[in-house]
Amino acid sequence: MKKINLTINGCERQVIADKNLVLLDLLREQLNLTGTKQSCDRKGQCGACTVIVNKKAVLSCLTRVEKLDGASVISIEGLGTPNNPHLIQHAFVLAGAIQCGFCTPGMIMAAKALLDTNLNPTVEEIKHALRHNICRCTGYVKIIDAVQLAAQFLRGEKKPEELTPLPTDPKIGVSHSRPSAMIKACGTAAFTSDIIIPDAVEIAVVRSPHMHAEIEKIDFSRAEKMPGFIGTLTASDIKGTNRLKYIVADRPILCENRVRTMGDAIAAVLARTREQALAAAQAVDVQYSLLPEVTTTRQAMEPDAPQIHPHRPNLCFSQPLIKGDTDEGFKKAAAVIEQNFTTQLNHQAPLEPENSVAYMEGEGQDAILVVMGRSINIHLHMATLQAALGYDNIRYEEPFSGGQFGMKLEIFTEGIAAAAALKFKRPVRYIPSLAESMMITSKRHPFDIQLKMGADENGKLTALEMDITVDNGAYHSIGNVIINRALQMLTSSYYVPNIKVASKLVYTNNPWGSAARGAGPPQAHYALECGMNMLAGKLNIDPLAFRKQNSLRTGLTKATGHVQDDVWPFPELCDDILPHYERALADAKAHDNTGPVKRGVGLGAAAFGIGFPADKSTAAVELEPDDGVTVYAAAADPGEGNDSMLTQLAAQVLELPLDKVRAVTRTTDKTTAAGPASGSRVTLMIGGATVDALKQLKKAMDDVGSKTFDAFKSAEKPTRYVGNKSTFQTAPMDPETGQGPSTESDTHAIQLAEVQVNTETGEVKVLKMTSVVDAGPVINPNNLTGQMEGGMDMGVGYALREQYIAGKTKDWRTFKFPTMKTAFDMAVFFRETHRKRGTLGSTGVGEMSMVSTAPAVINSIENACGALITSLPATPDKVLAAIKEAHKV
Repeated sequence: MKKINLTINGCERQVIADKNLVLLDLLREQLNLTGTKQSCDRKGQCGACTVIVNKKAVLSCLTRVEKLDGASVISIEGLGTPNNPHLIQHAFVLAGAIQCGFCTPGMIMAAKALLDTNLNPTVEEIKHALRHNICRCTGYVKIIDAVQLAAQFLRGEKKPEELTPLPTDPKIGVSHSRPSAMIKACGTAAFTSDIIIPDAVEIAVVRSPHMHAEIEKIDFSRAEKMPGFIGTLTASDIKGTNRLKYIVADRPILCENRVRTMGDAIAAVLARTREQALAAAQAVDVQYSLLPEVTTTRQAMEPDAPQIHPHRPNLCFSQPLIKGDTDEGFKKAAAVIEQNFTTQLNHQAPLEPENSVAYMEGEGQDAILVVMGRSINIHLHMATLQAALGYDNIRYEEPFSGGQFGMKLEIFTEGIAAAAALKFKRPVRYIPSLAESMMITSKRHPFDIQLKMGADENGKLTALEMDITVDNGAYHSIGNVIINRALQMLTSSYYVPNIKVASKLVYTNNPWGSAARGAGPPQAHYALECGMNMLAGKLNIDPLAFRKQNSLRTGLTKATGHVQDDVWPFPELCDDILPHYERALADAKAHDNTGPVKRGVGLGAAAFGIGFPADKSTAAVELEPDDGVTVYAAAADPGEGNDSMLTQLAAQVLELPLDKVRAVTRTTDKTTAAGPASGSRVTLMIGGATVDALKQLKKAMDDVGSKTFDAFKSAEKPTRYVGNKSTFQTAPMDPETGQGPSTESDTHAIQLAEVQVNTETGEVKVLKMTSVVDAGPVINPNNLTGQMEGGMDMGVGYALREQYIAGKTKDWRTFKFPTMKTAFDMAVFFRETHRKRGTLGSTGVGEMSMVSTAPAVINSIENACGALITSLPATPDKVLAAIKEAHKV
């Protein structure tokens, strides 16, 4: 132990430090300066913990306190406050550089260290200074913009107030800052692990190292003797169904007698500190009898394959899609292509692990179990936990969440935390490591797709066939929804008269799949869009012209037989991207392609359907005593901009200044069942329900002749109104043909990728992505472009490098998603075609942004070097193999 004197945020401190104490833990655990985050298990891989020590940016998770005697430390709390922010914090807010906000404090501190020594940095200097800081939300473009804007502020060239929209400015079509942006910039937004509850105990979970095994015995005797030990939790302690049900009740909170995939939870240990809980969990002895592992869909469908679940076949769902007659369609085709495509198991990689807190509020039979976690459907999570735990009096709350991307539709840690709080009647925290988080969370499904497409001599599509096999992993989750969404949007932007698809969902012992950004269409569109390029090549038609001439149009039928009855602006998007496409082709042609580095251009298009069949949402609005309005909608914002959308809609409909509008979205208390904040449905469905409630309140205001709370009370008028939004189609897909439902509305985009390929190393570098999108009237331009940029960055990662391998992918080094080093130029342009079922004509873009990115990148690789990549990701070894295959004589 050593006595250390240092200055932290201007205050002199004296601490006693052992050799293992790092600055991150001193700040967070001892001084409660929780604005400094960590995502990487203290390996120096994420940059979220960046602070300034002696005027230099350092990773506090790697900085030993014993070496800081006499040092000056500045954390995010020492830079500025929401009421008095630093100019850099202003810049990040105004540039739209903050989405989930988990990485933001570290980004800002790294930017501060740079700008303290260089007030006019180049883009490359910014990338270098922030090279240790990763972000999953933004695609880095707006972060770079924010640093450049901050430099302008610091040089005195601009002032924040000059760029800040006024509350009285137009509410729609203006980039009003997100309501939560400034508290995220100042590090005061509370994420789950930041919440301190007195006397809370810590949980560690015993998890299976095996993919398939019987649990023979659990021995806690050694754990019970460990320091700080409090108790254990097993399946026998759970009084409800012990099953987390969405569609099929097959996933336990804690396994009773069998594990079905690596990382399955067997027991939990509670102790006074996290370190003590982890040590005690490691002391638990579990004896297993190993069972045969089923690791491929082909193996799972063999007649003698081990059955993953006793009462369900391994082939757990199938759905055909039949429209027209493909045999006749192929007879009319002048060109036919056939190709197999496969996609990888993929992690969504939110930076914040799946932390949970649970405690009992009150006593006796009326005690409320409060569960804090991350969710994109808090009312569904509450209902799921009620059934699984056998306890009805639950309130679910969502603190700020460090990214979601669909993955957090699932319950990962909340069930265990809630069960422990119920058993021990004391507050509990469950803070998994990054390695554990990666192991236990659901993934993007791998698809195996056999594609056949045909077009006639005029370039018109005549037929499409697909055979789709989906590895669902060990648990069902929403697997059939993934398939149905892929089929509903199968033909994307195009009209295809004849379609035949067979799709199969298969249980294996692999990590289980669930919602992931795009949820089905990204995999199917990869095959479709590559097929479009292949057909265009066979017919010697320009790929953009081929796409435009095959556009669906109003009055034609989609893949599921629904007659398109709303606008279809895809042809206009093709016209909009044409000059960018022609410029990119010219640039690629002008490049010196005589050496090993080749330039290429590729396209990817998508029409993304929003709103599920039989979808519905409710939301409430309430006039408050200060004459302001509160929107109650269970649509907590993990980064998409939901809070901006709801408040801007309210201000628009009621003609109020934005500072008179608030939103309550993070608790089941007083909010209504809005449905999931996923599927890009928040603006359309939850926003639509909110507008319905707002119109009711506005009519009441007109009836009363006043907008004041006192006038409503005097007139004995209600001050709270509940609105609804339901989709126009309620029928399910026909189980024999797949015909029937469509989605409520569509968002359209066409994306242009520009890459260079080193034909000697197989390395692919994305130079620029351009997207033209139409989601209806734009509510907040910064939020729309931010979603598109973040989705394109994620799509590039999906195309080129990301892959989850069970047992090997454990941190941000072994899961290679895009970093500041790989950041590329992006341009986003938008049309604003009014949707008749939209919310004030608008829809959403959160998922559309990545759906067509991967095929655009893959098509650009083929354009550069003639090599078609048919298995994602396009790693250098695959690129080299494809080049070799393409140039075989």
